[in-house]
Amino acid sequence: MNLPQHPELLDRLASAYALGSLRGGARRRFEALAREQAPVRAAALIWQSRVASMNELQAPVEPSPVVWTRIHNLVQAEREQVAMAAAHEAKAPPTPGGWLRSLALWRGTTAAGALATVLAVVTAVGLRDEMGAQIGELQAQLSAQPQIEYVAVLNDEQASASMLVTFDPKNGRLTLQRVGGYQEAADKSLQLWALPPGAAPRSLGVLSQEKLLQLAADQRDVREVPALAISLEPKGGVPSETGPTGPVLFKGALIQKML
Repeated sequence: MNLPQHPELLDRLASAYALGSLRGGARRRFEALAREQAPVRAAALIWQSRVASMNELQAPVEPSPVVWTRIHNLVQAEREQVAMAAAHEAKAPPTPGGWLRSLALWRGTTAAGALATVLAVVTAVGLRDEMGAQIGELQAQLSAQPQIEYVAVLNDEQASASMLVTFDPKNGRLTLQRVGGYQEAADKSLQLWALPPGAAPRSLGVLSQEKLLQLAADQRDVREVPALAISLEPKGGVPSETGPTGPVLFKGALIQKML
């Protein structure tokens, strides 16, 4: 399969690969494609960098009380074995220095075994709990991130960027960020318009004076819309049916992202 021709599938596979949920033959096939195709390799690297940056924000995870209960039970069982071994040695005929050497060797061996067992349990259970918690939290963070599908840079008459517009269909939001120095007067408002081909402009909302703001929108509002525009209108904007009544200050193409 030519994955670059299926950007949504490529994005999902790259995220699963970075999170470690892509396993077995599927993981090996993805790695083979990444070695052969630069877009696949780039998608994997992008998701790996995202996951790596999130790991730095993760707080340490304390082992659950069950872990400490298991450790206590293991240590107690080892102590009982040492006591039974000592009682057995006490009943046996003593040999010069043999009893002390045998008991010391037994205790040393038992203590080493207990320590190794405890370390193995702490490591395995701790890593399992920590990784499970981290993966769950990372997946929640990734799913909560905006899914940017459309992007537009609106320019003024001098072709200088004045407004960055992105659309997130998952959350139904248009995000607008002022990147120029324009500021409308107190008795005026900026209004965002969709410019569908062969149809009248359609209002997408009135902008506040904040540098970063969001407008509710549906995918139907931006699908097959080649361009957006912002006009200067009376305070509060004008009805969508009338179209822009003031000058169009900013305009730009609306582009659908492929990745």
